[in-house]
Amino acid sequence: MLSEYYVQVTGIILRIVPMEGNCCGYLVTLRPDDGRRGTVQFALTGETVVVDMRRLYPGMRAAMFYDTRLPMPLIYPPRYQAQLVTVLNREEQVLLAYFDTNLVAAGGKLALNLGRNTRITTLNGQEFRCELADQELLVYYTATTRSLPPQTTPRRVIVIC
Repeated sequence: MLSEYYVQVTGIILRIVPMEGNCCGYLVTLRPDDGRRGTVQFALTGETVVVDMRRLYPGMRAAMFYDTRLPMPLIYPPRYQAQLVTVLNREEQVLLAYFDTNLVAAGGKLALNLGRNTRITTLNGQEFRCELADQELLVYYTATTRSLPPQTTPRRVIVIC
């Protein structure tokens, strides 16, 4: 499963600069939302998937995912190779996880209650008309219940085929 190797860092983009020696690459500096001090840098290359091909700019809130199996330089601030980037609204959260037959994320992190307005697509934007059960999903949501697992009606679900 993809999600077991991916780590998410969510925060505000502070700076975007071209990567030295890589005409298709950018170095993005992010200030994490989670209370960590300092910044984190992400290398974005032509292989990085940016959901909806959104143009990134300083001040945006974004979630960036990196693969823990890839080598990382031991420098400060930390620098990761971004595999997946998505732009988030102010109070929005995102979760990349495997969801079982009951649409509960691995580890019981989140349970989905799909609504009529929930947009369900593939990563390339095509409508997804099959079952969501037993799939890797990128789920966009705002509010959750206080139950275990927390439940939400997501705004959007992207199936990672």
